Amino acid sequence: MGLLSGEWLGAVAVAVVIFLLLVDLMHRRARWAARYPPGPTPLPGLGNLLQLDFQDLPRSMGQLRRRYGNVFSLQMAWTPTVVLNGLAAVREVLVEQSEDTSDRPPSPVYQHLGLRPPSEGVILARYGHAWREQRRFSVSTMRNFGLGKKSLEQWVTEEASCLCAAFAAQDGSPFRPKELLNKAVSNVISSLIYARRFEYDDPQLTQMLDLMDTILKEESSLFRAVLNEVPVLLKIPGLVDKIFSSHKALMAILDQLINENRVTRDPDQPRDLTDAFLDEVEKAKGNPESSFNDANLRMVVADLFTAGMVSTSTTLAWALLLMILHPDVQRRVQQEIDEVIGQSRPPEMADQAHMPYTMAVIHEVQRFGDISPIGLPHMTSRDAEVQGYRIPKGTVLLTNLSSVLKDESCWKKPLRFYPEHFLDDQGRFVKKDAFIPFSAGRRVCLGEPLARMELFLFFTCLLQRFSFSVPAGQPRPSDHAEVASLAIPAPYQLCAVSR
Repeated sequence: MGLLSGEWLGAVAVAVVIFLLLVDLMHRRARWAARYPPGPTPLPGLGNLLQLDFQDLPRSMGQLRRRYGNVFSLQMAWTPTVVLNGLAAVREVLVEQSEDTSDRPPSPVYQHLGLRPPSEGVILARYGHAWREQRRFSVSTMRNFGLGKKSLEQWVTEEASCLCAAFAAQDGSPFRPKELLNKAVSNVISSLIYARRFEYDDPQLTQMLDLMDTILKEESSLFRAVLNEVPVLLKIPGLVDKIFSSHKALMAILDQLINENRVTRDPDQPRDLTDAFLDEVEKAKGNPESSFNDANLRMVVADLFTAGMVSTSTTLAWALLLMILHPDVQRRVQQEIDEVIGQSRPPEMADQAHMPYTMAVIHEVQRFGDISPIGLPHMTSRDAEVQGYRIPKGTVLLTNLSSVLKDESCWKKPLRFYPEHFLDDQGRFVKKDAFIPFSAGRRVCLGEPLARMELFLFFTCLLQRFSFSVPAGQPRPSDHAEVASLAIPAPYQLCAVSR
């Protein structure tokens, strides 16, 4: 009996192995198509997952680019993936063929947690009617509540004043600026979404930022990548809920803020984006085609809050780090601030036109910091041809933005911080085609105008009020990033001395 049982188990095991190999071969069929991009040989089942360093994807992608060229393929478990490198290939995908390449791949982890159905939100939502409707709403509503108008500029200026007060309270002693930068930027996006700001010692704000920090680490893990590519693992009881508990905790806080907004709302006087969305929900009742519903509200709010906070505060952290590493650049920016703005009034957006060097420095911070090196994944909604290669429908596309921002053919000193990249021979500010930190095309960063306003006003306010330096007796900090889903500066301290 035992012998027969052993034979039966062996036969089942062989059958399962054969089945998995057949599935693996089926998912590799794209590689056998004519003109499919070259790439490393995938392992059965896992594909190329173990050949990538998820803690430093730009380095992995750079190594593969040198071997296979600007367009190469990967197999992420059973998901066919094509990586685009260099300005020509990235621009062709994001801009010239955006109608066919603007879809997003599904995220089984988020769907399992009940956090993100594929048609909801504005960042990771699938390309279609709901996404178009929500993006139009988000852009127009941010504009109506101040984006591009004096009111939002006043909000940012007032928050910059609060940030400067918090810096001044350090009294020239060494401190880490990251937390204060996070809080200031969070308050700007909170003003748009909830019409409120948090005091910097508010425990709820601190909790949200701590959760965001944990989520960023979870997003870049190999474990998350494996779960997304092999979703059958999501059925293991309790595993995902425990490991990704931070996502649910953050959503619970955002839901609470939405409910508070709902209770105090006056339909005749919308205060913020949440009020405007609730107005649209009322109008859409009885319309099954509308994407305005409570589920989409929480995802739009979550998208705008998380994306609006993390990217801008990380860029400002790079800006201050680079100022203490390059005091000559800092002094030249301060000289321009003194000449154009002086010390008697806060900076204004209109000052940009008269401050070419400061604008060049801010753009070079974004280029050098390169905070989103791989960008967000796209997916082909129909067969496409890029740089002579055929890419089938349903293929995930990774745009290596770092390969453009640090391309030797586009930048004189691509691996160095060099503000002259954005100045012509007469010292005038010049923006280049290869400057794409916000990505490009239909999926270009929704918050780009707000981010540009925040970067200019926060940066100039801080350098108007303070001189920044490496604390005495401390080693010079590194300008190498800690690369996860974002390229974040390694933790550093500085001293802020009032001018």
